[in-house]
Amino acid sequence: MTMIYFDYAATTPVLPEVADAMLPYLTQMYGNASSIHSAGREARAALHHARDTIASFVGCAPSQLIFTSGGTESDNMALFGAAAARESDGKHIITSQTEHHAVLHACEQLEKRGFEVTCLPVDPTGRVRLEDVRQAVRADTILISIMYVNNEVGAIQPIEQIGELARANGILFHVDAVQALGHLPIDLSRLPVDMMSFSAHKLNGPKGIGALYAAKHTKLEPLLYGGNQERKRRAGTENIASIAGFSKAVQIIERNMYEMQQKMEKLRLEMVTGLEQLLGQDRFVVNGPKAPAERAPHILNVSFPGVSTETMLMNLDLEGIAAASGSACTSGSLEVSHVLKAMQLPDEIMRSAVRFSFGSGTTTEEVNIAAQKIATIMGRIRNY
Repeated sequence: MTMIYFDYAATTPVLPEVADAMLPYLTQMYGNASSIHSAGREARAALHHARDTIASFVGCAPSQLIFTSGGTESDNMALFGAAAARESDGKHIITSQTEHHAVLHACEQLEKRGFEVTCLPVDPTGRVRLEDVRQAVRADTILISIMYVNNEVGAIQPIEQIGELARANGILFHVDAVQALGHLPIDLSRLPVDMMSFSAHKLNGPKGIGALYAAKHTKLEPLLYGGNQERKRRAGTENIASIAGFSKAVQIIERNMYEMQQKMEKLRLEMVTGLEQLLGQDRFVVNGPKAPAERAPHILNVSFPGVSTETMLMNLDLEGIAAASGSACTSGSLEVSHVLKAMQLPDEIMRSAVRFSFGSGTTTEEVNIAAQKIATIMGRIRNY
């Protein structure tokens, strides 16, 4: 059975061109970029080329990109690094209840170190209200961290307005853009953002490589010590093969990002329309923003009242369809998503939510098959 994959928000397959770009640095050009001999210079040249490529794509200077092991490290570097560097200015941090756990758990650790964290609520579509941010700002606020695109419901946050508010109050602004890179245009030369996190494996690049943008004025205490790599901000031998793969993935998405956006929107509409025709509008609920300007097109969160998330996911898996709950898995049982809780959705909606996320390999035929399988599953369970 060929698997139909609807979990691109979790990870994406490495494209053949990306794997081809990586292979030479695993087999032939294996030098350490810190070495001064020719093999080291060869690796260093690849490092510079990749940094230039990715920086150009997101609109920043190459020197402002710090390569990391992925989105989690980038988020942690931003929060712990900025908190340590600005501790003398204050100990108050603002974030939201729907952030990725890489931010929320980092904030919990910072609270144990004496910082105070305000977790903002969101509206029923998962978006932060600008007025709530404004009211949360205090004289001792040093950092605001709000994600660009929510990984569970696709809500796009008002990043520009929050950034302008932060800048007006002398507060550092960090944005987790892991789900935004490659799906939304990002121009850091004009966005009022001080730090932004990225990860390669969300756009058909390899796992284990990411980056943190840090504006020139941003002071960060490093998480890792031991070498002068990444301008002394992130010690450790650079992962040249994965960095080259990250760069190639960016080059590919840069060529066809608009077409991909249109494709994702079409697939999303196809899925919703198919469910409407097969189930009826009263048998499912789409969670998150409805307006295209307020959501990312590649994420579709749907609840099927009367059928638990776990039951639906298991039945889909038996049919060869991979989807997700978007929530944590503890001791083998699915927990209600912290994102849906924060949106204050009805219990039956939260406990029947499934996330479908699309990518470069998704086809209209797969979407139609999935809609038909869901209708069959719903009918079977209802008549059981």
